[in-house]
Amino acid sequence: MHIQLVITAKLRRGEPFAFSWREDASVGGGKNTVWIHAYSSIVFQYFGSRRPEVNRAWVDALAYTANSPTGLYLVPEPPGSATAGNLEIA
Repeated sequence: MHIQLVITAKLRRGEPFAFSWREDASVGGGKNTVWIHAYSSIVFQYFGSRRPEVNRAWVDALAYTANSPTGLYLVPEPPGSATAGNLEIA
């Protein structure tokens, strides 16, 4: 959910960006980077019906990386207050 909030905010503003992540060692390790832009096909898939709580501090940390020259990458979830439901990113 947190990644989705950041990605959709960037795309709503018409801002393409790189998104990088590391693969687990169990699948060979390594790093992947994709370029995301307005015409990218993206699917967000969730399991279960429970609505996740949003950690605003984590969304802010992810958005900070997305706005950097290196692009969006995963950072550990910081302690922060959770907000149930939708959260808009400025």
